[in-house]
Amino acid sequence: MPRSEGLEDRTTQGLIQPDSQETARHISAILEQTPNGVLLVDKETRIRYVNPSFREMFHCHAEELLGQPAAKFIHSDCFERAIAQGGKLMVKESVPELNVSYRVGLFTIEGEDLYCGIFIDISEEEEARKHYYELRAQTLERAQEVISRQMKTAQEIARLLGETTAETKVLLVKLMSLFEEESKK
Repeated sequence: MPRSEGLEDRTTQGLIQPDSQETARHISAILEQTPNGVLLVDKETRIRYVNPSFREMFHCHAEELLGQPAAKFIHSDCFERAIAQGGKLMVKESVPELNVSYRVGLFTIEGEDLYCGIFIDISEEEEARKHYYELRAQTLERAQEVISRQMKTAQEIARLLGETTAETKVLLVKLMSLFEEESKK
């Protein structure tokens, strides 16, 4: 069989289907290497699987996680809400004690009583957003201070100008009266 026929056969069939053991190894490698946290829970929201990225994100070990309620570690009832809604849910949460903010996509594993959460660490984004709002608030405060100082300065200039104008008027009125008296003599 010519080489191009074999490729054509594979292409028309779609991707080459490896055996299930090979597929399981590939999936396992992906789950272990992804930068996103992966958490599998049963219908009671007890943790059944957790990958290294999740453990790193939430500063915990697999031994302390397995069999425990997910809410205990993620500080959210998002799995309960996803189950109640029948499957899919996207949530943004934070755990201030761990200095972690995350976005999580939750979905049902078809044919199983399992639910999966893919956790994306957005702590740096949230910190940058917080820094931006603090900088913005500081800038607005500083602008208000400058405006207040300029108003005080303008008021002081107006006061001084008013005083000197009044003094000048008094002096000129006195001079005019002196000249008038002198001219009458």
